[in-house]
Amino acid sequence: MKRAAVYLRVSTKEQTTDNQRLELERVAIAKGWVITATYQDEGISGAKGRDKRPGYDQLLQDAVRAKFDVLMAWDVSRLGRSLTGLVQALDDLHSNGVDLYLHQQAIDTTTPSGKAMFQMTGVFAEFERAMIQERVKVGLARAIANGKKLGRPTKSYNVSEIKADGISGLSIRLIAKRHNISVGKAHQIITTLSSERSKGHK
Repeated sequence: MKRAAVYLRVSTKEQTTDNQRLELERVAIAKGWVITATYQDEGISGAKGRDKRPGYDQLLQDAVRAKFDVLMAWDVSRLGRSLTGLVQALDDLHSNGVDLYLHQQAIDTTTPSGKAMFQMTGVFAEFERAMIQERVKVGLARAIANGKKLGRPTKSYNVSEIKADGISGLSIRLIAKRHNISVGKAHQIITTLSSERSKGHK
């Protein structure tokens, strides 16, 4: 007899997980599975990461410890909104010998057809990653075409003022702090000043 774990999630406190629970319990009885654990996240969006969903995080930890054989959920959106993140979690389950049952999508990886459907999700995840990368590239190209400079903004400073402070005898560290630049940059400017003064004395 398979040990089943149920994962229940609703996005708002006003919603209830009761309907999900009752239907999944009915399915488990029909399939001859015994529910040994129930994990729940209430009022938490599926877009949140694993670290923000304690119930979801605990079930993945318990899957690694082989505490159940099949994970049951109402639908794929209960597990997550990101296809890439979802497939990663499903791969974790699969690698630990845990099957998956998704009621709304009629996916049951304890069956041959269910396993085939599971493998297809990996193809869609690769497609999503490729689409995201393409959108990023297009966005960067558009920004450059519009004259936007990419990368970290450079700090503005007045070289003449820094040199004047160097001539007055201020320390490198104090000059750097005063002009909001690194000690290395201040040292570079003052070194240039010393070199210029040496050439002027020749």
